[in-house]
Amino acid sequence: MFLFQETVGKLLSSFFKEDKTKLGGDAVLLMAEMLKVFVQEAAMRTLKQAESEDCDQVDIEHFEKILPQLLLDF
Repeated sequence: MFLFQETVGKLLSSFFKEDKTKLGGDAVLLMAEMLKVFVQEAAMRTLKQAESEDCDQVDIEHFEKILPQLLLDF
């Protein structure tokens, strides 16, 4: 999990315009948790979409169908 948090921290820091801007540890933990929940929710919704279409395999089209509502929910 630590490597994941480090990656999220580096990713967030890459968007800072000033070198003086710092990122707190709590912010990294929160963002990492939000990202984890987002991905888990996307996976579950995609699986449910595939099941509702009686498909044996999840495909990118299933993800594309759930993506608009997922983004609105987050």
